[in-house]
Amino acid sequence: MSILIAGIPGGTHVGHAFFQAAQEIELSPHFFNCELAYEAPYWLRQLNWRLRGKYPSKLRDFSEEIVQTCLCTSPKWLLTTGIAPVSHRALQQIGAMGIQRINFSTDDPWNAAHYAPWFFQALPHYDIVFSPRRATVDDLLKLGCSRVEYLPFGYDPELFYPEPDPTQKNGNIPDVIFAGGADRNRVPYMHALIQAGMSVDLYGGYWERYSETRFNSRGKANIQTLRSVLRQAKIALCLVRRANRDGHCMRTFEVPAVGGCMLTEDTQEHREIFGAEGEAVIYFSTIPEMIEKARWLLVHDAERQRLSHNAHQLITQGANTYRDRLKTMIF
Repeated sequence: MSILIAGIPGGTHVGHAFFQAAQEIELSPHFFNCELAYEAPYWLRQLNWRLRGKYPSKLRDFSEEIVQTCLCTSPKWLLTTGIAPVSHRALQQIGAMGIQRINFSTDDPWNAAHYAPWFFQALPHYDIVFSPRRATVDDLLKLGCSRVEYLPFGYDPELFYPEPDPTQKNGNIPDVIFAGGADRNRVPYMHALIQAGMSVDLYGGYWERYSETRFNSRGKANIQTLRSVLRQAKIALCLVRRANRDGHCMRTFEVPAVGGCMLTEDTQEHREIFGAEGEAVIYFSTIPEMIEKARWLLVHDAERQRLSHNAHQLITQGANTYRDRLKTMIF
């Protein structure tokens, strides 16, 4: 048996994690780098992105390469991740070969930041779409997808694990850390924590653009830094992405995998993953509640240790790696 995977290589990208997992379970995977489908002169990339609905400049060539590989290797599965640059015609051809076509929908296709009409044309030609957000399941079915299933994100155990010594050498351990992009609706949460007198470190893009957060911006973190700072901080804040209609996110699994203590946005999906309040995480629904519970956690060291231990055990012993997710999708 073999599998073709189309995604973005390296880092914490889900496609890369699935590729490594497929290697571990000896599925003879072949990886297609989706970034190549967008290669073109700058003016053409801008034209296709802005005026043609984020159209991949080499969609036809990239799709044809996948079709030809399917003809030559006869894989059992084609797994694509996110807004995958595979045309509906290519998916029709691949389906005619008896190859199961799977998409793991890493982002909400209806999010304005990702909206791509050409991708909506392709989605109904997958045999199954797995979505890590319950909010999009019905929409995908209404679009014409024949089978849609909810499947949470996971974590890569090769990247996210507890560092042996989480103590910062300079002793400057922040009260709260958040790792993620500076969506405008996230800024009030961070500003409130800062105004409450807590030391806050923000990792990710664009925090420096806002006057409320620029002095707390620590830039983008590589994986080693991310793994270390998520565990070092007294509290790791977990916010979902509203524009994506998320009920949980990748940090939902990555923070407990490294041993961080989570203050977590209260959602149905988070409660399904972590259980009731106080078992493994602390939940909040509003900014005032977030401030109140953060203050409580900061003066209860033993509770922070208990919560981080419980969350770590729950996630790492609960079949939540991307290898587990891949097995769910194809077996």
